[in-house]
Amino acid sequence: MKHFLIVVDMQKDFVDGALGTKEAVAIVPSVVKKIEEFDGEIFATLDTHGENYMQTMEGKNLPVPHCIKGTEGWELDKAVAAALEKKGYTPVEKGTFGTAQLPAMVMNACAGEPCDIELIGLCTDICVVSNALLLKAIFCESPISVDSACCAGVTPEKHMAALETMRSCQIEVK
Repeated sequence: MKHFLIVVDMQKDFVDGALGTKEAVAIVPSVVKKIEEFDGEIFATLDTHGENYMQTMEGKNLPVPHCIKGTEGWELDKAVAAALEKKGYTPVEKGTFGTAQLPAMVMNACAGEPCDIELIGLCTDICVVSNALLLKAIFCESPISVDSACCAGVTPEKHMAALETMRSCQIEVK
């Protein structure tokens, strides 16, 4: 069986930058440990916006410029980046919460073999849940899980609500 770890948007702007939270900062050591101990293939998503962010639908609804490609805020958290570089990973740039590109890349990497998929990262209630549900729709017979200790939401309450949503959709919450 192939094993996949999806590290979602562990970028500076979500950890301690424009949209950072103390909860996001607190999960960094757990995320690094998970990456270091993982035995399988790793994909890391990167929320990626352009200078026109404020004119996009997302920018109109969340008027906080963040993860503008090429800026410091777009880069992975330094500790997470170091762990990923050491293990090896495939970056996946995405322009919105979830991306259909990710399931396609995992499908290609599976090469027809059975697999399991675990997600970690930020934000539980936006990008983690979006990508988890996309993956569940495609890999409906594969075990998909999320490590709640390696995720943080916009607020602790939204984090818990997203975990409940994923449980309802048969995603294992660890």
